[in-house]
This record gives sequence, structure tokens and C-alpha cells, in this order.
Amino acid sequence: MPLRKYRYSYLIRPLFVLIDILIIIGVIFYISDPEFFNPYFLTYIILFWLIIAFNTNFYQVYRFTKTFRVFKLLFIQFSLFFLGYFAYFGVFKEGVVVHNQLLVLSTVIISISLFKLISFYTLKKYRLGGKNYRRIVIIGYDDTSKRVIELFNKKSSLGYRYMGFFSDKYYKKEAYLGKLNESFNYILTNNIDQIYCTLSNLNRHDVKEFTKFATRNNIIIKLIPDSNELYSKSLGAEYYDNLLVLNVKKLPFEILDNRYIKRTFDIIFSLLIIILVMSWLTPLLWVIVKLESKGPLFFKQKREGKEGEQFICYKFRSMKINNLSDKIHATKNDARVTRTGYFLRKTSIDELPQFFNVLKGEMSVVGPRPHMSSLSIAYQKEIDSYVQRFSVKPGITGLAQVSGYRGEVRKKSDIKNRIRLDIFYIENWSFLLDIKIIIQTILNVFKGEEKAY
Repeated sequence: MPLRKYRYSYLIRPLFVLIDILIIIGVIFYISDPEFFNPYFLTYIILFWLIIAFNTNFYQVYRFTKTFRVFKLLFIQFSLFFLGYFAYFGVFKEGVVVHNQLLVLSTVIISISLFKLISFYTLKKYRLGGKNYRRIVIIGYDDTSKRVIELFNKKSSLGYRYMGFFSDKYYKKEAYLGKLNESFNYILTNNIDQIYCTLSNLNRHDVKEFTKFATRNNIIIKLIPDSNELYSKSLGAEYYDNLLVLNVKKLPFEILDNRYIKRTFDIIFSLLIIILVMSWLTPLLWVIVKLESKGPLFFKQKREGKEGEQFICYKFRSMKINNLSDKIHATKNDARVTRTGYFLRKTSIDELPQFFNVLKGEMSVVGPRPHMSSLSIAYQKEIDSYVQRFSVKPGITGLAQVSGYRGEVRKKSDIKNRIRLDIFYIENWSFLLDIKIIIQTILNVFKGEEKAY
């Protein structure tokens, strides 16, 4: 399978954030008024800018975004920025005459507005020249898809390169690429970035198969709806001129800001645990574990992570050395578990080394629990939605675990409920939800709930 082309578009938004902050600092530095050029005002105004920007979606400008929306974002952002700007002087400089207020504010507004508009049109012109494009194919062929094809061919400034369409009905057209079942291999071998599915030509099973395929291969999938149908509000609507396209399950983790927030928290939290807890606990456990049974302190096992990629998962060893550790989970009253291991499992202390996995970026503090490859393959065969778990990093703890679905899988409903809760977490993530899960995990540890894995 060919390697997918590495994209750098994800850097555009953080780069724009950085440039806007540098513009604010640069304006204040240039004017050099001590009322503004001091750490207190700079910290306040930058934090306030970032808070309102992320709440107004100021940086969510896409290749299909219209010029009117850019002006609307500028108006909303600067209206709130105006209030926050003068609020600082009202609270901290009440009764004091502050010069250059309007000069600083107007210069910041004009500078950032010019940069926003220039960068917006520069990117359009860059894409018009055939750069920063996305390869797309269309699945199905009808009047609506014809309009989408016409749009992509006419408006190259959107940055989409139409490669052709697939349909089970044969067409004598150059753009016809083959039947639906031939599309999967074509998409992979030609580095296709986005798949557009015509819903009027596909049944529910087809849509599910293409969604699973796209999720597994990290390809964006969008739906071209039939105007006579009603779709779930969970689908994000996007307009390309006057054409409606549905973005399949616009999940919280598809938003770059959310991924930054989660990763920042993971790094800070894992460092605190490693420094404050593991620094003294590890040598202590090394002595205790060694006294009871031969073997290393750390147990290493291959687990499946994001996009199904394998990684080495770390744990404190809680079993005697055996040949079945990579094949089957521990069970209740498992003879392989040592007395120290029983305590480590009951208190979940055996999971602490996974904070090194979090620091390395292989895991997150909260997320679906990682499974062994052998079990993962079996679960994929039994549960259609299992692969959706691969869209995020696995976690040390998760919603399923704090909801009571942990330990040995004794019946099929156990794993089904875990997957159901994992998917709910992925589709409804928030930073507050992560905090609630962490707090509940700590409470469960103090209750002494036993687990099997």
C-alpha cells in the first residue's frame, strides 16, 4: 500500500493564531506606551483575544468559506475585543487618563483585518494555481453529484481536484472509474483525500461500509444528500455555493483546538503523576515485586492504538511470568496473579506506567481502553461500530470503565456496552467530561473495585 501524502494544512490555523498574537504585540511595541507595553496588559489582552477567538470560531475558515463569512467573523471578533479592551482600563485604570487608547485599538483592528483578508485571498489564489489541493472521488452518479462535479471543475480556487466517479451502472465517460467495489483499491493507490457519497445511489449498508473504510484509512467522507430526505442533526451541514453537503459525524476531535486542549492536558497531567508519584513509588515496588516473584518490574505488551497502529503498553507486572499473558486476559481468581499483583490491580496502581505512553503520545489519560490485537480482531467481527474506537487515542481510563464495564468479558453484551460507551465518549467529548471521568476513576480506586485486566 503506498504511503499517504503528508499534509501541512493543519499548521495553517495555529500559524494564523501566532501571527495575530505577534501583530498585537508588535503594535504595542511600536507605539511603546508604558500603559500598554507591560506584562499585565499584554497577558490580559492576549488571553482575552484567544478566549473570544475560540468561542467565536474566528479561525474556522475553510476552503469553501465565503467572503461574507470572513467579514462577519471580523465584525463579531472585534466587537467583543472592543468591549474587553476598554474593560481593562475601566477596572484597572479607573479615573486615570490613558493616552493612545484609540491608536492602539484601531491599529490592531486594521492590521489583523488586513492580514485576515490578504491571507484568505492569497490561499485562494494559491489553490487556483493548483497548489494545496485535495484529491476527491464521487461514489454514485445522479443530478446532484453532477452539480458537485461541475462546481469543483469550475471553481479551482476551492482547492479540490476531481478524479472521477464510481457507479455500479456503466457509463461511457472518461471520468467513470468503475464499480463501487473497485473504488476501495483506487482510493488507496491514488492517495484520495476525500470521498463524496451520493445518497440517492447508495443504500444504508453501502454508506456504512464506506464510512468504516474512510475511518480506518483516515480519509474524509462527506455525503451528498437527497433533498427529499431528512437527516440527523448530528451531521454537519456545509454549503459549497448553493450546494448542501453533509459532513459525516463532525466529531469533537475533528476540531483542531480540542485536540490541542486534550494533548496539553495529557502532557501536564502525566508529568505531574510521573514526578510526584512514580518517582518514589517505582523503586519501592521494584523491591516488593522482586521479593515475591522473579522477573522484571515492568510488563510490556503490544496493544492497538489510534488508527489501529500497535504500540508497547507499559504496566507494573502483577502476574508470575507465563506464556499466556499475550493471548488471554486475566480472569477472576486467576492463579497467575501474585499477592502484590492483586493489590496493584485492585487499586489500579499497575496502570501508572501508562503515563509514559501518554507522554510519548501513544495514549491519552482518558479514552477507550486499548485491546490486544487478537481480541481486537475478534471484536471487529462481532461489532460493526468497533473500528470507530480507532479514531482517537486509547486511554488509561474511560467512560466505559467508570460506568461499571471493566474487567473480564464474560458475555457478548459486556463488550457491546463498552463499545457503545466508547463511541458515546468520542461523539460527545468535552474537557469537562474528561475531568468527571478522572474524578470518578479516583473515587472507584478508593472504593477498591477489582478489575481483571
